[in-house]
Amino acid sequence: MIDALDDEDERDGGSQAGPSKALAAFRGEDAKANLPVSIFGRHANAATGANIAKRLASEWPEPEWRAPWKLYRVISGHQGWVRSCAVDPGNEWFVTGSADRTIKVWDLASGSLKLTLTGHIEQVTGIVVSQRHPYMFSCGLDKKVKCWDLEYNKVIRNYHGHLSGVYSIAMHPTLDLLMTGGRDSVCRVWDMRTKRQVYCLTGHENTVGSILAQDENPQLVTGSYDSTVRLWDLATGKTIHTLTHHKKGVRAMAMHKKEFAFVSASADNIKKFSCHGDFMHNMLSKQNSIVNTLSMNDDDVVFSGGDNGSMCFWDYKSGHCFQQEKALVQPGSLEAECGIYASTFDVTGSRLITCEADKTIKMWKEDTEATPESAPILPFAPPKNIRRS
Repeated sequence: MIDALDDEDERDGGSQAGPSKALAAFRGEDAKANLPVSIFGRHANAATGANIAKRLASEWPEPEWRAPWKLYRVISGHQGWVRSCAVDPGNEWFVTGSADRTIKVWDLASGSLKLTLTGHIEQVTGIVVSQRHPYMFSCGLDKKVKCWDLEYNKVIRNYHGHLSGVYSIAMHPTLDLLMTGGRDSVCRVWDMRTKRQVYCLTGHENTVGSILAQDENPQLVTGSYDSTVRLWDLATGKTIHTLTHHKKGVRAMAMHKKEFAFVSASADNIKKFSCHGDFMHNMLSKQNSIVNTLSMNDDDVVFSGGDNGSMCFWDYKSGHCFQQEKALVQPGSLEAECGIYASTFDVTGSRLITCEADKTIKMWKEDTEATPESAPILPFAPPKNIRRS
């Protein structure tokens, strides 16, 4: 009888202790006592397994002060919109392609014209200069992709295959591969020397407006007017990831040279992605225009140029816009001709070249005389919440 009562007491005690233990488990007390804090962060819920996210606003990186960029040279010479540009790997000259169907070579130090190349019969929309060969590649709305020998200043190869205008071009940094994308909604990969088409990468539903190439996988990234960004496996010619975070067409992208990440621009926002396909965050303000070009230097300065002439300089790490400018239309041009079509930093990252709709090329550099007092940083407000798309 006594044994039976003892068993009953134990059962009663167990039933009374049950709710308190369950409550403690719900609060995560037992889990926190038995497991290291580093697993949970600051707060955790052990019963549900849902970790409460930290407040990202308090941990958002503060933007460092950067000297403003100023215009120091305006170059004229083209008879049409300047649509593309590229800098010589030796940092001695740069080239521009225009709607006047010509390619011009300019001296980077003085801005003087060195050479004019003809051969395209429509607007020249893309140019890239090889780092390993004395070659330059150009593409245009005439469906043509051309290889120029810079020792003889003439076309030595043509790559035939595009069914419509070609809008973007890129070159693999280590392999002899050339990538072009255009209005036929495909990205074509060419063997540079044999002129053969290695791949015809299909999947986009609209114009391929920008292409990035790098050594590591994904070796190829494409942005399209169908508002998607695709990461490609260059060995199989298939898509690894399709990023659908943008709501408008993607016309420009820029690869970070040190981090495994890139930036893409659309009319809705400028977004940062890791090359694994993970969305990182939006830039902290909007440009409110169609962004045609993105450029980035080694100092983590990101430049974006818009269709309405708006120019923004961003701090890459914090996503803060530290300078805003408006393109000045040159005398003789219409007020509407203030769009920016292309941009690039030179090899050192200290000079910026912009190609504009008023037929001019403008060069920018940092103001060395500026101080935090003379050019205070624009107001910065970290985001209260992070949008995941």
